[in-house]
Amino acid sequence: MDLLDVKRALGAGLLSFPVTHFDAEGRFRPDSYQQHVDWLCGYEATTLFAAGGTGEFFSLTPDEVPEIVRAAKEAAGGRTAIVSGCGYGTEMAISIARAAEKAGADGILLLPHYLIDAPQEGMFEHVRRVCHSVGIGVMVYNRDNSILTADTIARLCDHCPNLIGFKDGSGDIGLVRQITATIGDRLTYLGGMPTAELFAEAYLGAGFTTYSSAVFNFVPGLAVDFYKALRGEDRVKCESILRDFFYPFITIRNRAKGYAVSAIKAGVKLQGFDAGPVRPPLKELSCEELAMLDNLIAPYKR
Repeated sequence: MDLLDVKRALGAGLLSFPVTHFDAEGRFRPDSYQQHVDWLCGYEATTLFAAGGTGEFFSLTPDEVPEIVRAAKEAAGGRTAIVSGCGYGTEMAISIARAAEKAGADGILLLPHYLIDAPQEGMFEHVRRVCHSVGIGVMVYNRDNSILTADTIARLCDHCPNLIGFKDGSGDIGLVRQITATIGDRLTYLGGMPTAELFAEAYLGAGFTTYSSAVFNFVPGLAVDFYKALRGEDRVKCESILRDFFYPFITIRNRAKGYAVSAIKAGVKLQGFDAGPVRPPLKELSCEELAMLDNLIAPYKR
């Protein structure tokens, strides 16, 4: 896909992050992963992010990222765009981005740099160098210690023709509205809050037409139904799905730190995919929590 094709795909519908499947020893398991990606491609997500946040990017080695991208591309078979996670310090991010591009990624999602806070000029240079290191499209992810201002993003758009997307996980609606008003349709805007459906209406009002759905991993039909209701302004249906599924789900998700990933992988396993364990420092759901989740998704079992 060229830059415009990927940009269109990002804005054309729902997005998601497949979990990364591991075997009992914690090694990447491509067979189960590809079965899962193939299943997800049967629904209406227009872009899947391989080795993203929900895919435990933070626990992967740089060499594993292109392997996961290749597996996702093969499983998708051209049905949906595959964007690779990328991150850490600038030199490592450049290396990962180039390897992902070589592996066939249609784009790069640049997650926050590692650990330290940084000034706007430093973050500008970080993003600029990653963008200039590849020919594919790049999306930046505003979250945690990596918060770009509207002015910095405008400068990056001037310097980086392949910067095509902005994803927000900050929850700062004032900032994101300033960004959408300032940058306009130069970028595609993606909601990226944990369990993004809880914030989707507010972000839609701020100019974000889509978001990445973590629960698409294990209840893709329900995730698509919610997205269509949101875009169709069916508030009654949105509120019904929030009450019946999402609010009970976040009760489970909020029981321990890291469950925004662990609960998603648990849901995938409850759908019959051998996704394996999460890697440390995450932990598995307890038997009680697993039973709660199983009961919640029972109406949506495949």
